[in-house]
Amino acid sequence: MRVGARERLATRSVIIGAIMTALRKAPETGSIAIARDVLEIEAKAIIDLVERLDASFEHAVRIILECHGRIVVSGMGKSGHIARKIASTLASTGTPAFFVHPAEASHGDLGMITRDDALIGLSNSGESAELLAIVPLLKRQGARLIAFTGNPQSSLAKEADAHLYAGAEKEACPLDLAPTASTTAALALGDALAVALMHAKGFTRDDFARSHPGGALGRRLLTHVRDVMRVGGDAPRVGPRATVMDAVVEMSRGRMGMTAVVDEAGRVIGIYTDGDLRRTLERGLDLRGTTINDAMGAAPRTIGPERLAAEAVEIMESHKVNQILVVDDARRLLGALNMHDLFRAKVI
Repeated sequence: MRVGARERLATRSVIIGAIMTALRKAPETGSIAIARDVLEIEAKAIIDLVERLDASFEHAVRIILECHGRIVVSGMGKSGHIARKIASTLASTGTPAFFVHPAEASHGDLGMITRDDALIGLSNSGESAELLAIVPLLKRQGARLIAFTGNPQSSLAKEADAHLYAGAEKEACPLDLAPTASTTAALALGDALAVALMHAKGFTRDDFARSHPGGALGRRLLTHVRDVMRVGGDAPRVGPRATVMDAVVEMSRGRMGMTAVVDEAGRVIGIYTDGDLRRTLERGLDLRGTTINDAMGAAPRTIGPERLAAEAVEIMESHKVNQILVVDDARRLLGALNMHDLFRAKVI
């Protein structure tokens, strides 16, 4: 094992040791003791995989990168549930994949798999009859096989183009029968494979968002400032010769808690907010006689229309402001938005 890998393993062991030490300080009960044993066994199963990673993992990554079709993931029973999750993770991180039930494959669903595809087969024993029944047919048509098993000498492992150990020294089940630690290990190994592929493909946040357009994450990653900003007459503005009273009237009309201050060319030179109005009143200034130049904030926060709406949230939160002006490269006012606009767009 490389020195760097040893250091990472040592670090992980120290972290897990610290967690377990902290857990042991909790009040001991029968249920807590059992739960602690389960977590320790499953955590160890994952840590043990680190030492077992070898060139076969890199070979599996190459097989998937060279695949011209899709990745088919299959397994029976509990392994089948893990296989579904691995297929879902691959698909959402840039590697088209789907799950096929091995028993259904023998009754027609095998037609879903082509010679251009690659199969990831999961079986802790490596002897799942339903999975082994379809392997010769897939190999005959040219599809490549990656096996996740807990037995490197199993039939499935021997048939595989790349075998990845995904077993556990023992199950967390007190009878050492129910798949627990082994399924946890297989799930973690599937995540490791998906993340390695993301790096190899240069998968980005925008790519991820395109696979998740319907959720909150997709809205955060796909919504741009231009999609939520107020434009035209909906973005309050006054000129530099306006009085504070003129600005207050414009603020009331726009209902954004502010108005931009722009010069004759439409360039932003300031902003006047509800907070500025309170400070104006505290100073005892005449609202009708004071020009906006003497009361405005001269360094407003701005953003471009092509930036992500999530970036606008970050700017507003970090500077503790509720509004932001949208400008072009010449600082001409294009629009404005506030926290309420972002709430309505479900960006936050």
